[in-house]
Amino acid sequence: MSPALIAALPFVGALLPGLLIRSGRDVAAMSCAAATFVALLGLCLHIPEVMAGEVVTARFDWLPSLGLNASFRIDGLGLLFGILILGIGLLIIAYARFYLSRHDPVGVFYTYLMLFQGAMMGIVLSDNILLLLIFWELTSLSSFLLIGYWKHLPEGRQGARMALTVTGLGGLAMIAGMLILGHIVGSYEIGDILNAREAIQASPLYLPALLLILLGAFTKSAQFPFHFWLPHAMAAPTPVSAYLHSATMVKAGLFLMARLWPVLSGTPEWFYIVATTGLITMVLAALIGMFRDDLKSLLAFSTVSHLGLITMLLGFGTEAAAVAAVFHIINHATFKAALFMTAGIIDHEAGTRSIARLGGLRKLMPITFVIGTIAALSMAGIPPLNGFISKEMMLEEATHTVWQGNAHLISVMATIGAVFSVCYSLRFIWHVFFGPERDDYPHKPHDPDFGLWFSPALLVVLVVLIGLAPQFFAGWLVEASAAAVTGAHPHPHLALWHGVNTALLLSLAATVGGVLLLVLHPRLLALRNALWRPDAKAIFDATTLSALQLAHRVTERFSNGSMARAFAAFCLTVILCGFWAFLSGNYAGAVRPMLPIQPIPLIGWVLLMVATGCMVAFHRIRLLALVLVAIIGLIVSGCFVYLSAPDLALTQISVEVVTVILLLLALNFLPKRTILESRDGKRGFDAFIATLTGLGFGALSYVVMRSDFAMPSIANYMLETSYKLGGGHNVVNVILVDFRGYDTFGEITVLGIAALAIFALTETLLAGASGRRLRNWVHEERRAGARHPLLLVVITRLILPITLVVGVYIFLRGHNLPGGGFVAGLIVSIALVSQYMASGFGWAQERNRVPYHAMIGAGVTCAAVTGLGAWFAGYPFLTSTFGYVELPGLEKFELASAMGFDLGVFLCVVGAVMLALNSLSRIARQAGETVNAEPMDINPSLFKGDR
Repeated sequence: MSPALIAALPFVGALLPGLLIRSGRDVAAMSCAAATFVALLGLCLHIPEVMAGEVVTARFDWLPSLGLNASFRIDGLGLLFGILILGIGLLIIAYARFYLSRHDPVGVFYTYLMLFQGAMMGIVLSDNILLLLIFWELTSLSSFLLIGYWKHLPEGRQGARMALTVTGLGGLAMIAGMLILGHIVGSYEIGDILNAREAIQASPLYLPALLLILLGAFTKSAQFPFHFWLPHAMAAPTPVSAYLHSATMVKAGLFLMARLWPVLSGTPEWFYIVATTGLITMVLAALIGMFRDDLKSLLAFSTVSHLGLITMLLGFGTEAAAVAAVFHIINHATFKAALFMTAGIIDHEAGTRSIARLGGLRKLMPITFVIGTIAALSMAGIPPLNGFISKEMMLEEATHTVWQGNAHLISVMATIGAVFSVCYSLRFIWHVFFGPERDDYPHKPHDPDFGLWFSPALLVVLVVLIGLAPQFFAGWLVEASAAAVTGAHPHPHLALWHGVNTALLLSLAATVGGVLLLVLHPRLLALRNALWRPDAKAIFDATTLSALQLAHRVTERFSNGSMARAFAAFCLTVILCGFWAFLSGNYAGAVRPMLPIQPIPLIGWVLLMVATGCMVAFHRIRLLALVLVAIIGLIVSGCFVYLSAPDLALTQISVEVVTVILLLLALNFLPKRTILESRDGKRGFDAFIATLTGLGFGALSYVVMRSDFAMPSIANYMLETSYKLGGGHNVVNVILVDFRGYDTFGEITVLGIAALAIFALTETLLAGASGRRLRNWVHEERRAGARHPLLLVVITRLILPITLVVGVYIFLRGHNLPGGGFVAGLIVSIALVSQYMASGFGWAQERNRVPYHAMIGAGVTCAAVTGLGAWFAGYPFLTSTFGYVELPGLEKFELASAMGFDLGVFLCVVGAVMLALNSLSRIARQAGETVNAEPMDINPSLFKGDR
């Protein structure tokens, strides 16, 4: 199975819960489980290749000129994280089915969960750092939705905002770092970057890139000083905590450090930043976790501590430490996901997660007790469980690491962290399951049904099996992933017993110290409560509030809602930047000769200036201003004809006709004159800025048209290849539907969205207080006696078929002659608008029941399908093809796939214009406009008796 398909399957699975939720919670859960299982199966099919040292790749060129390609890879590291994401994801899907109540929208939950799963799979399988960045930001967005899933909880909303703020800001820094890294290498492909270690570390940009990338990794993996957001994310449902904050999301930062380990590690900067940050995080989070009362909060800080442990190992920069880090990633995912699910079971059955309100659950919940105890002992590093082996490997590497000439500092601090870890792990067991049974539990505790305890039980089985036979159950995966991290071929020997050595003695000391701290815990807790300590949440809230207040002050100073002020600032900025660029450039003066000035263009220019000046002078008279705008548009169309741009002239004229008609209809609901809002001084300043802007752009045009450029013009390429590559002699149309079809596709999408927004705004307008005022609104002016005169109706009926034929003709010839889908859509729109103007919208709409919303959607879909069709032929998106067909009785003619794209443009334009007209008509009817029963004001039935 292709790596691209494996990454796409979770997104396909995200569509299913919403569609199938009406069939029941079981069906929704099974659909997600099926998509996850198929993706996991497809990933596992590549295990033999990966174990043989191969890298499975798939690549789709997207924007190769920018280095953005849809490239995917499966190596040992991707295989490890993919198995964790999909395997634990499968267990979480089953667990969530029984955990969530009947009042929770399960379909929404599973959709969010699968979106997150797809984003994580995209990160670990990406072979392009730009694509990785897209998935990276998607994990922040999808985790925001999951953390804030219980919208009725204030702490859930706050935790979601905090997580998005911290990880989002780190993601922005990481984007900059990744772009610098790609700039150093000259490629954004991860495969190329991993082979450029010397070039990267020798570059003066190495340190900025390192700092920015690590900032993104540290925020995502909750490293100090960004550790505070993770515990507040525990307001999410327990399945979210078990998935995001133990096995997947928080390990995205670890994955990034491991992925770039071959090229970023091995320098003093890497060691001191990464190893020190990891060590501080490990010790500090473990210390805080010892005193937490909420089970999930305790586990959250323990997660932060273990993430720090793995970060520290990656920071050491040695192959043995990298092997230990990879192995602990596996172990931590198994026991921590099981512990979170155990905490969820306790909360679900006992009604509380507060340790102070628990105790004595050993006999009341025996199955949960066994699961939680084994997982917690593994977290404490007690043999013969898997956590003991990786903890011992960590301590072994710590004893061989020197920090600033001190050979014992790292090992001592790591042992202290391990002591704290043993304490909070044993506290989880002792204070929850042991002690006397209580009679004040919120709910009567008991073991849940099989559906809730099966998933953590299976993980606990893995905890035991990996601990007893690590080489058999995990050695192959550790070897493959460690090879991908280090770039070498390590052969780790994973064993439960390595003899009596320093690491074993330190581990034993940590265990004894943890037990002692557990005995002294009440006194230590009282001492902690008596001491002042900084509150990370309060600091974050204060910082956020200060940033918001500063943003408000800046916004109010420079943007107070005045469009004139904002536009003036924009124009001045553009002028200053242009002036600075001109002065700092190397303009050599005009080299191209001036064209001779002909009388007719000169007259057109004078008329254009006069009309523009009149527009400025009489802009308060709305109808006159609209007429002047139309005149300016027609003169510009004539300029296009003079400058041999018939396509632009056709488009300009068509746009002018349509917009003038629609604006005339809109002016029907506005006063004749605009209100005088600006003082004389303000108008003078505006005139100065406008004149300066006009002169600036005029000067820019003058310089560009009279200069030669060192770079060859792209126009020659378009002229030479429009027929060979696009199959059309009309270069403008080929550019729009082929060479720059992606731009056109975006433009018609925006056009459709704008039309739908107008429709939605009209709905709001008609439903609110403004709609009530509109119903009471009466024109002060007298209307003409004939709203739908006979002459207009007859003329529009005669020109309708002619205009439609012209529209079809313009559409069909657009690939080789002036025309195309956009112009044809405007012409057909004019023909339809004239019918609606002649006989009224209500009468015409009854005879033309076209759903304009659907027409816009069909247009965008048609253009998209045409573009996607190229993929099936192995070409980039929107690549067109063409051929020639000869039918009996007809001349040989061309058929191009671009016609399908042009058809989408045509449908979108017609739908957008008619939907805007529909909105204006609904406003008119709300204002009291009647709907005529006949096509004209003269009733034809009056003449039926005349002969």
